[in-house]
Amino acid sequence: MSASAGTGVFVLSLTSIPLCYFFNSLIYSNSAEAVVFAGCATVLILAISSCFMLKKKAPADPLFHVFALYAFLSVVNLIIGLEQDNIIDGFVTFYLKEASASLCVQFGADPHINTAHGHMICYWDGCVHYLMYLLMIAAITWGDSYRAIGLYWVGSFLMRAIVYILGNAAGKYGTQVSPLFILHMFYVSVSVWTCFRIFSQPSARAAQPTNTQEDQRKGLLHRPLDVLFIIYLIPALGFCVFRGLVALDCSSKWCKNYMQQYEPYLKDPSAYPKVQMLVSMLYSGPYYVIALYGLLVPGCEWMPELTLVHSGALAQAQFSHIGASLHTRTPFSYRVPAESQSVFLLINVLYTLVPQALCYRCYSQPAFFLRPVEEKKKE
Repeated sequence: MSASAGTGVFVLSLTSIPLCYFFNSLIYSNSAEAVVFAGCATVLILAISSCFMLKKKAPADPLFHVFALYAFLSVVNLIIGLEQDNIIDGFVTFYLKEASASLCVQFGADPHINTAHGHMICYWDGCVHYLMYLLMIAAITWGDSYRAIGLYWVGSFLMRAIVYILGNAAGKYGTQVSPLFILHMFYVSVSVWTCFRIFSQPSARAAQPTNTQEDQRKGLLHRPLDVLFIIYLIPALGFCVFRGLVALDCSSKWCKNYMQQYEPYLKDPSAYPKVQMLVSMLYSGPYYVIALYGLLVPGCEWMPELTLVHSGALAQAQFSHIGASLHTRTPFSYRVPAESQSVFLLINVLYTLVPQALCYRCYSQPAFFLRPVEEKKKE
């Protein structure tokens, strides 16, 4: 399979940059010349990009087209994030102004986009998701498996979608549901279908390692790295539950002090951080218990893929939470106090990175988690 289709998707995704600029200029200008210029340029760019992408037959996998569209939208989200930070100007100015205005429902803008949480989502989607889409498109183009990257994306998408939907329903923007929210629900529906397609793909494991039985006979003390992960999982479970209790306004003195000194962002009226902590408690809490079992008992074949989904979800959640807690769009009273930032960053960065390391260990050295060949033959 030629790489031209994948290259075409990359080029097509970049056309969102001039398209955003032209449409923004078109809205702000009343001149017929601007309308004609923007319209002709848009048609020309799309035509050239489409011809380049379809120079040779596109792959038969329907997810190729889904990821191509998502890559285009990811660049748009990156543009929104950059313009919100005043790094660029004139690309989505009208959209951002309407998202800030009281008429956002009538115009179809999304007020969520101007929150600190929405701001960080734009950067995550425009950078991390965009890279994953390109990698999966490249794998489809070359006929390789993209299940591992896909499972990481599944976790990231599910965490983002659940927090977005519940946050909109419970937060202060619940009364400002716009037509764009309905469009986002269509995006969520397509993405859920995509998740099922990824899960249904066969696992692309390498051949059965010859040292499977040897690794599974090793006691826990002979696996020092796994011992470190087990030691981490226990306090991580406690921290996950503790932050959930803090989000629920637990009356404990420890919870109140923690919220005031380290994470006052949990009181933000947008409700996204509170929902984030509750979802993380209900999602990560059981995972840590299951992961402890998987590291203690050999032959848990589901362990590598489960760590992929969880690490993707946790990375997205922590990136949004850490960034929003420090971002200037968060009201000053809800930001992390300057004297507590070092402790806040240390705890949250470790809480983010260690599960990524566990995921890498499980997926790169799966011998302990594979069932012996003799056991499979008996089945």
